Amino acid sequence: MNEPKTLADRIEDLLPQTQCTKCGYDGCRPYADAVAAGSANYNQCPPGGAEGVERLARLLGKPVIPINPVNGVERARPVAFIDEQVCIGCTLCMQACPVDAIVGAPKQMHTIVKDLCTGCDLCVAPCPVDCIAMIPVTGDATGWDAWTQQQADEARLRHDRRQARLAAERNAAEARAAARRAAAAAPAQDAQDAQKAQADQTEQAAHAGATTAPAAAQAAPANDAEAKKKAIIQAALERARQKKAELSARGEGPRNTEHVSADVQAQIDAAEARRKRLGIAASQNGQSGQSDDASEKSKKSDSAAANTPNDDKPT
Repeated sequence: MNEPKTLADRIEDLLPQTQCTKCGYDGCRPYADAVAAGSANYNQCPPGGAEGVERLARLLGKPVIPINPVNGVERARPVAFIDEQVCIGCTLCMQACPVDAIVGAPKQMHTIVKDLCTGCDLCVAPCPVDCIAMIPVTGDATGWDAWTQQQADEARLRHDRRQARLAAERNAAEARAAARRAAAAAPAQDAQDAQKAQADQTEQAAHAGATTAPAAAQAAPANDAEAKKKAIIQAALERARQKKAELSARGEGPRNTEHVSADVQAQIDAAEARRKRLGIAASQNGQSGQSDDASEKSKKSDSAAANTPNDDKPT
């Protein structure tokens, strides 16, 4: 079931559909909406002439009034003609025509389809070479006498189809532009996502560290003192190994390893005992055996020295 027509629909049906905009609105439908809303008067359509005003007045139940001269005057219907010798193929007239009555292509000659032209005059102003003329073709007939209802209906249909086509082209252009913007923004978005992921990982690691830190802090004081001792002794041993390596590189061996006094040996033994109590290896990289050999040699030397008569000892 068809929905009943609104007042604006009925007003539009009574307009000549030239889409000339002389009424002050962008086409016949916007003018019909304005008249129905009471924001426009019903005498602003020059192509409809006096008969057009009478039709609208009858529908609205208002008196017949003259055409508002601000909007134009009733006249014979003109048709546009293009001087094809002057036309430069700029397509501006094609873009201006509300009913697609102009045929042409960029940088090619344009021409008017006479039977489709509504005489709206909209193609004249954009022409940069002034090659379009509006020529009356109806003699003394003006207004609705120069225009039929069938011509009005066909013009309305062409106008509506053109509007639909232009809307589809705009939507397609906007979609392409949006796709280009999205493609351009994709690398930046990927970088932002990577930065966010890295920040999330850092935050999680910090949270995990904060959770385990109290337990570690409680266990730390008990082991700090002993760990510090081990570290000091280990550092001293490392320095000694480095020193020994430097001497070996220069061809110099360790000194004072053959004849060690009993006091020094006692200090060495005490140090070895401490190291064993602390659980530190006697040495690394095979140095333990060498230290034991040197210690044994020192002990033998001391024993030999004790058993050997000293010629310098006073009697």
